[in-house]
Amino acid sequence: MKKIQIEEYEFPYEDLEQVGLTREMIEDLPMRVIDDLSSGRCSPMLPVKVKTDDSEVIESRARFAFVRVENGKIEALFYPKLKSSPLEQFSEEQREALMSGKTIISSVKFDGGSSSSAFVQVDQETLQVVAAPTAIITRNLKVLADELGLSASEVKCIQNGEPLTFIIDDEQTTVGIDLNEKVGLRITEGDANKWREQNKRIGEKYTFGCYGCWIMDNEGNLDYVREEDFTEELWEEQRKSAQRNVSSSLHKKKNIWQLTSITQKKCL
Repeated sequence: MKKIQIEEYEFPYEDLEQVGLTREMIEDLPMRVIDDLSSGRCSPMLPVKVKTDDSEVIESRARFAFVRVENGKIEALFYPKLKSSPLEQFSEEQREALMSGKTIISSVKFDGGSSSSAFVQVDQETLQVVAAPTAIITRNLKVLADELGLSASEVKCIQNGEPLTFIIDDEQTTVGIDLNEKVGLRITEGDANKWREQNKRIGEKYTFGCYGCWIMDNEGNLDYVREEDFTEELWEEQRKSAQRNVSSSLHKKKNIWQLTSITQKKCL
């Protein structure tokens, strides 16, 4: 599969501004989020504002991802947060599995009206049902299994919706089905708990940028505060952040100086 790469200057800022996400807000996002967006992955849950035909402003949350259309233009696809997941077509057992974050295999009707066997998940952030044909994910899983030397039983474990942990170079690595990823699979360093935690997108609580600060809650949702609206608490957090950055920079410089000194001594 061809890797998607979108440069920041290509981001559709005008489209994003229509839902209340200004260019300054996007540029101030954490670098890991910018990297995800540049690779075609979804953003975290962000606050959006939509104006109705009656000029009423509705505030909500949504994720979005960028896609490159046929003419080369970049467009934003939005995934709004639903009040509940539309799971009426699934059995009670399947619903319980989906709401617990597991992947199931079920017959799904795709665009065009045709039904096909598919891997199905519920996006735990938006509560939207996500599906992908089993043939596609199974093919990608086979490529991964051949690369990593996974057994048939290990592949079956992944197909059943459970993340699989194994050892590579004496380090734990976990792989599982994640339909938010472009290939439908996600590999994480660490055990199954680390794999599940990564899916929650929890990062630094405060991300200070040039124009304001993104604040992350315990669920991974981000809210933006403009610099002119900073409270004393935020100014104090910014000072602490600056001090940490300076300390980190000095530590790196010290390590480089020590490494250079050792190298020079060896050369002598």
